[in-house]
Amino acid sequence: MSTTRTDPPVTTAGAEPARGAEPDASARAERLSALVQQHGALAVLVLVSLVASFSFDSFATGDNMTNMATSSAFLAIVALGMTFVIVTGGIDLSVGSLFALGGVLAAWGSRHGTLVALLLPLAVCGLIGVVNGLLVARSRLAPFIVTLAAMLGARGLMLALTDEGADTFLVGKGSFLAELGQGTTLGLGNPVWITLALFVAGAVVLRRTRFGQHVYAVGGNEDAAALMGVPVARTKILVYALSGLLAGLAGALNAAWLASGVTILGNGMELEAISAVVIGGTLLTGGLGYVSGSLVGVLLLKVIQNVINQIGSLDSSYQQVVSGAFLAVVVIAQTWLGRRRQLM
Repeated sequence: MSTTRTDPPVTTAGAEPARGAEPDASARAERLSALVQQHGALAVLVLVSLVASFSFDSFATGDNMTNMATSSAFLAIVALGMTFVIVTGGIDLSVGSLFALGGVLAAWGSRHGTLVALLLPLAVCGLIGVVNGLLVARSRLAPFIVTLAAMLGARGLMLALTDEGADTFLVGKGSFLAELGQGTTLGLGNPVWITLALFVAGAVVLRRTRFGQHVYAVGGNEDAAALMGVPVARTKILVYALSGLLAGLAGALNAAWLASGVTILGNGMELEAISAVVIGGTLLTGGLGYVSGSLVGVLLLKVIQNVINQIGSLDSSYQQVVSGAFLAVVVIAQTWLGRRRQLM
C-alpha cells in the first residue's frame, strides 16, 4: 500500500520582502517629497549662486554679498511675519503699506529720541495688525478683504503725515537710530544681525512652543483645532499682530539705514514677501511652513535680482518676470507633491 506524500507549498525566498517593499518605497517617496518641499529652494539658491559666481567676477565679492545681505534684511523681517500668517491659512496684504508707514513714523519720531522712533512704528503698525486679526478672527471676514482695506488705510495715513509725500522726515546723523541702521558689526550691517536674531527666535517659537503648535493646528484644520481646545481666534489675532509689528520694525530699520522716511517704498512688498514665503516651502493653504525656508526664499529673490543687474542688458522688470515664474513653478510643485502624499 502506497501513500502519497504531499509537500508543503514552496515559498519563494524573495516573496516576503516583496510584500514589505511597497510600504518602504512609499515611505521613501514621502520623505523625498518632504525633503524637496523643505530644501528645494535652498538647492536652487546654491545652484544659481554658483553659476553667478563663475559667470560674473563682481558677484562673489565681499561688497556685493554685504550689500545683498543688508538689502535682504528688511524684506526678510516682513516675510517672517508673513510666514506665521500663511501657516494659519491667512494672508496679509497690508505689510507693504505698514513698512512704508513704519519708516515715516520712525523718521518723524527720531526728532524726539531713539526710543520714540522705535516704539511709535511698533505701536501703530502692531495696533493695525491687531485690528486685522480681530476682524478676521472675531468677525470672520476674509483676510484678503480685511488686509486690503488695511493696506489702503495705512498708505493713506502715511500720505497724510507727509502732506501727500511732499514732506520727508530725516534721521539725525550720529543718532543711535542711525547707527542701528547704518553701523556694522563683524563686517555685517546691524540690520542683518537683527534679522538673523529674529529668525532664530521665530524658528524656536514656531517649532518648539505651544503657540507654534497652535499656529500649525489652525492652518491644518481650523474646526479640528477648535475641537481640540486650540484658541483659534486668539492665535489668529496674535499672528496678524506679529505681522504688523515686524512690518513696522522693518520700516523703522530701513528708515535708519536710509536716514529718512521715504514715502515711495513698500509698493508691492507684500507680493514679494508672499512669494518668498511660498518659494521657501510654506503652503498657501496653511498647516505647513518653515521659517528657514522663508529666509532662503528672500535670498533667492535677491540673488535673481542681483544677477539681472549684473547682466546689465536686461531691464529690472525681468526680475519680476523671473520671480513670478519661480512662484508658479513652486505652487505647481507643491500641489503635485501634496496630491502624491494623499495617494501614498
